[in-house]
Amino acid sequence: MRYFRNKSVFTDRSGYLFILPFYALFVYFLLIPIGEVIYYSFTDFNLFSERKLVGFHNFNLLLEDQVFLKAMRNTGVYFLFTLIPTMTLGLLAAVLLNTTLFRTSWARALVFMPHIVSMVSVSMVWMWLYDPTYGLFNRVLSSLGFDTMHWLIDPKTAMPSVIVMSIWKGIGYNMIIFLAGLQGIPKDYYEAAEVDGASKIKQFLHITVPLLAPATFFLFVTGVINSFNVFEQINVMTSGGPVNSTTTMVHQIYLRAFTEFKMGYASAQSVTLLCGVVLITILNYRFGGSRKKYGED
Repeated sequence: MRYFRNKSVFTDRSGYLFILPFYALFVYFLLIPIGEVIYYSFTDFNLFSERKLVGFHNFNLLLEDQVFLKAMRNTGVYFLFTLIPTMTLGLLAAVLLNTTLFRTSWARALVFMPHIVSMVSVSMVWMWLYDPTYGLFNRVLSSLGFDTMHWLIDPKTAMPSVIVMSIWKGIGYNMIIFLAGLQGIPKDYYEAAEVDGASKIKQFLHITVPLLAPATFFLFVTGVINSFNVFEQINVMTSGGPVNSTTTMVHQIYLRAFTEFKMGYASAQSVTLLCGVVLITILNYRFGGSRKKYGED
């Protein structure tokens, strides 16, 4: 009896030993940097001078920084008009690719392919598509008799242009997650619904959508985080312009930290972004998390 008890203790300790490297990396590369950023947010630090504690001075500057406030609004606009359309189109694509007619590997690969291409490469391609002189979109407009547009130069169309590209790139990832969820739904539910005379639309609304709640919740949480961290396409396609119409919170953090070397102020912006993401994630888990398992009332 003592042997098995000691063996159990040894096994438990071995388990902790195996996961120790992960937690060591997690603490060293994530928790410690987060703590340092929080500390730097209360200092005046520019990489070349000693850190001086300034209290909440950096956070007070945020309330007066009109460019950062505009970046916050732009981030919110990007979040609202990117996340929901991407998830909706991803769900529709998953439902379509789960049918007998389109249930082929090449069709799924074609939809998923934009996701695996780097954001920088995709941004460069779409910059060519948006080119006011040689771009494909303006050529199509000209051939149809419409006036050409300055997609990435006009403040009214710059952000919508970036949003359209981001939606196109994100559909494939959402499609794969929703497709995995669809294939995990028992077919008995649909067969029973057909016997009861339920139409395809009712089956989708009352069976598919509720049982996809875990996948939907996962995509929503990750989509919120990705939307608030948008940077690459902004930096490549517009550099935050024109007239700061596309600048985002992460883009402003990058500019303050690595062009002006205001590390303390950039850290305060980072802490603000972190608090926003954490708050939205907590609200998602509080009000959007599905607590019921399949088959429970």
